[in-house]
Amino acid sequence: MSHRPHRPTELLIAWTRGDEHAFDQLVPLVHEELRRLARQYMARERRDHTLQASALVNEAYLRLIDLNQMQWKNRAHFFAMSARVMRRILVDFARARRNEKRGGGAPRLTLDEALIPPKEAGHDVVALDDALRALAAVHPRKSEVVELRYFGGLSLEETAEAMHVSIDTVKRDWRFAKLWLLREIGERN
Repeated sequence: MSHRPHRPTELLIAWTRGDEHAFDQLVPLVHEELRRLARQYMARERRDHTLQASALVNEAYLRLIDLNQMQWKNRAHFFAMSARVMRRILVDFARARRNEKRGGGAPRLTLDEALIPPKEAGHDVVALDDALRALAAVHPRKSEVVELRYFGGLSLEETAEAMHVSIDTVKRDWRFAKLWLLREIGERN
């Protein structure tokens, strides 16, 4: 993510404390990582998707600014929240598109063992979002592991640190969540 991990954390804390210039200083430090996350998201979308990675990042910035009351813990927390915001944008976009089509023709979600769909197959971000909400209702920590790993792009170690749990706990939760989501999505389709 960043080669200077403490600088974004310092700026996040300053922003939380009301330093309006801290966000302006933070943006260039995190911009490339947010673009990487956006490109990952868009690579999973259908080829004719009208939203571009740069537009996704810009919309995420706007929504993150609205979260200026957030008590940022560290850069992992920021990137996890950024990933959550991007996911929410894509889900809102997909739901609006689905509503326009009156529910017809939406592609099915395909997930491989690592929760990464093949590039050639489209997927339904709404189905994944619904499954994650269901997982969060019964296993909140496991859902958070998916948020951080899959959507936030965090490593096992970063996820464990952000959640204040062991790496082994993250591994177990990650395995369980992947299987649970595959089953849940399969039952819905």
